[in-house]
Amino acid sequence: MQGTAHSDWITTPQRPRERLRSRLDEVIARSHATFLEQQRAEGYWHAPLEANVAMDAQYIFLNRFMGRCPQIEARVVEHMLTTQSDDGSWPLYDAGPGHLSNTIEAYFALKLAGHAVDEAPLRRARDFIKAHGGLAKAGVFTRTFLAYFGQFPWWGLPAMPVELVLLPAWFPLNIYAMSSWARGTVVPLTVLMAKRPSIAVGARMDVQELWLAPPTPESVRFPASPTWLTWRNFFLAADRALTVLGRSPWKPWRARALQHAEAWIVAHQDVNGGWGGIQPAMINSVMALRALGYRDDHPAIARGVQAVDDFLIDDDGQLFFQPCVSPTWDTALAAKALLDSGLAPNHPALTRAAEWLIGNQIFKPGDWQIYNPGLRAGGWAFEFANDWYPDVDDTAVILMVLQRIATADAASTQRALAHGIDWVLGMQSRNGGWGAFDTDNDAEFLNQIPFADMEAMIDPPTEDLTGRLLELMGNIGVDLNAHRARRARNFILRTQRADGSWWGSLGRQLHLRHVVGALRIASDRRRPARAAHPPRRGVAAGAPEHRRRMGRNAAFLRRRVLRRQGRVDGIANRLGGPRSVGRGARRDCRIATRRRISARHAARRRHMGRASRSPAPVFPRHFYLRYDMYRNYFPLMALGQFRQRLADTDGGPTLTVNRNGRLQSRPESQSGGIAPQTGTLS
Repeated sequence: MQGTAHSDWITTPQRPRERLRSRLDEVIARSHATFLEQQRAEGYWHAPLEANVAMDAQYIFLNRFMGRCPQIEARVVEHMLTTQSDDGSWPLYDAGPGHLSNTIEAYFALKLAGHAVDEAPLRRARDFIKAHGGLAKAGVFTRTFLAYFGQFPWWGLPAMPVELVLLPAWFPLNIYAMSSWARGTVVPLTVLMAKRPSIAVGARMDVQELWLAPPTPESVRFPASPTWLTWRNFFLAADRALTVLGRSPWKPWRARALQHAEAWIVAHQDVNGGWGGIQPAMINSVMALRALGYRDDHPAIARGVQAVDDFLIDDDGQLFFQPCVSPTWDTALAAKALLDSGLAPNHPALTRAAEWLIGNQIFKPGDWQIYNPGLRAGGWAFEFANDWYPDVDDTAVILMVLQRIATADAASTQRALAHGIDWVLGMQSRNGGWGAFDTDNDAEFLNQIPFADMEAMIDPPTEDLTGRLLELMGNIGVDLNAHRARRARNFILRTQRADGSWWGSLGRQLHLRHVVGALRIASDRRRPARAAHPPRRGVAAGAPEHRRRMGRNAAFLRRRVLRRQGRVDGIANRLGGPRSVGRGARRDCRIATRRRISARHAARRRHMGRASRSPAPVFPRHFYLRYDMYRNYFPLMALGQFRQRLADTDGGPTLTVNRNGRLQSRPESQSGGIAPQTGTLS
């Protein structure tokens, strides 16, 4: 059905619901076919993860630092040129405003790759850079890379003495008080700042033309806080003192600190040669080992460089550098989308995915044990290999997915569930919430040190992750009157904003679905099972305070659903939430859903894999990621849950897809899974 007829059908409420169900069935079946085709033979799903041009530029920096000039670099340069904006800049995310530090790094990388200063792309980039303050306004990481090549004075960088690695874990300022991503980057950076490597570049490759005036301490100084007595100003004063002390030749702990940092870097190298599964830790660790004298043929260097090269991914003949890879996350969410949309729990694709996930469970020690020494391992990482840093969010989703899949080896699945649940629940922080990789990683003052211009030095408990864990507890049958669940629920209620929203690790707009559904699970009374749903487990009855909060949240959701136009995957992220919060939200959601299903169907008719450039914020205002599969599995989850809701309200049978990929009806009780999911979240 095309053109006007299709639009009239989707917006005319008098049309039969059977037409809606038929269209849902068609769209879901097409999506299933694509997902099954994209699954790797080993059982996992994996799609590109894209950030910004700085990843490509820093790959070129690493190559020159290591004395390399691989042929494939030309394809990386081609990708950089195609992502330049019309004003000559490079943004943090597609179609975003120009970003000064990104543009400086891209400009320097293009010169290192052989592009001339008078070429149009560099001329336009140079105009943008100088119009926005030049090199004096560059961020910390950009200054550091420039300093390696003699393009920025070392005295213009914040002090990060390598002796920091010697401070004990009980001291307020130590590497384990930092987030895992900061820790894996800071340790090698302290080595590099201690060694101060100097890589010579010719006059054709330098970027001195980007200075508006010769650099002075005043021109490159980090701005102070307008309020006199703040952590920011304290650390700026400490930074100046450390800079003066650093000029002294007397450094009694320097040699010991370098040895300790070297041992830490070598010990934290993963089996695939990387560090922490992320680009900053990997690139800086390779460069730190080189600064310490490691040769190209040393196993740590050779494996590290190979791990870096493995992050390159083809994009229509060009190459771009991924900041990370996401097979575990992609697999868990793809499997959840297929389950939510009716794929049989014993379908071979799901059993292969479950077996792959179980095989990648981590039972090795990690940095999380520094403050949690009695907790046994059992989590999952985001990447193919990242044993030191299993991820709380990934683990929670994987547990809820494994719970629903009927595997051939049920005993193995139950063991994986037991170890995973024990680990992830044990990662709860003192305030009742959960962070991503560590417990009680909430020393806010660390975000005020001059080095922390991205304000991402810590991994504090957040509402979205806590909602996910509360959802998990509701799904696995944990008594939600228990101490751990009450603390989680109280954390969520305590952190709600006045407008009804919650903030989260990626920003408030995307995470209402976790919190709302979790509160619903945590607030329902115990009641007899209905035909299509297992009994819910809950804590307290809906007290007036809780009803007031949920009503406020319903109003917030209604505003968001009706305001947000155009982005199908953005709306799909929210469709799980409004069903949980009352009739008004459900009514508004039904109107919006008809429009979004129509849009989604039209998009799939054109091309399911059509690129959506909208990013997900990792560090809001500073770093964003584009998850290639988000535009596919979140809409599939939403459409599957919506179809199930239609079947429930009609009193009809559950719709599912059999092992041969054909749509069929069957009672919910025949699902065959280990245990059904009771939550509503995506």
